[in-house]
Amino acid sequence: MSMRRRTAIFISGRGSNMTSLIEAARVPEFPAEIALVLSNRPDAPGLATAKARGIASAAVDHKIYAGREAFEASLQQVLEINRIEFICLAGFMRLLTPAFTTHWAGRMLNIHPALLPSYKGLHTHERALADGVKIHGCTVHFVVPEMDAGPIIAQAAVPVLDTDTPETLGARVLAQEHVIYPRALELAASGRLRIENNRVVGACWNVNHTALVVPEREDEDG
Repeated sequence: MSMRRRTAIFISGRGSNMTSLIEAARVPEFPAEIALVLSNRPDAPGLATAKARGIASAAVDHKIYAGREAFEASLQQVLEINRIEFICLAGFMRLLTPAFTTHWAGRMLNIHPALLPSYKGLHTHERALADGVKIHGCTVHFVVPEMDAGPIIAQAAVPVLDTDTPETLGARVLAQEHVIYPRALELAASGRLRIENNRVVGACWNVNHTALVVPEREDEDG
């Protein structure tokens, strides 16, 4: 096994979080090397971005397979060819089977645009606004067979403003995703984390890496 964990990033679109992970891993001391970007969509814009940054890329089109098992067998083959040790899901819009997630248990991370365990699944910003919550955010967690239910590595929070739309709220959350995902990968790939009873222990999340951003007051008193 290499000193730096050979890591694959799975994407389905432009790969915004992919870019933040690639940039973080350029530091020689970073414990993960981004060795592959893999997409289930051959036309995913993020593949071109990865290629421009000198990262190997591959596409495994899920549409040509009869089912998830056959699709994932091809994924696994590509991962083995590239000697991948760690996986980061970054906007990968395919559900993975329990067999695949179990095989990669403790070695596959995902980022979710909500403060889990709240708002699992899709349309998280719309649902948060509809419920009138005051704090929203994002979560990096280990992947388990149940969707968005794995042990939590890191979270960042942002306030929900009265003027927010799903787009404005989502943009602030995304900015924090770019902060915490590289940090979570760093902790996980360094071997400093362990999982006990679906909880991540073994490393302290420095308060300086949290992201509760409070906007300036706009009342007349200043």
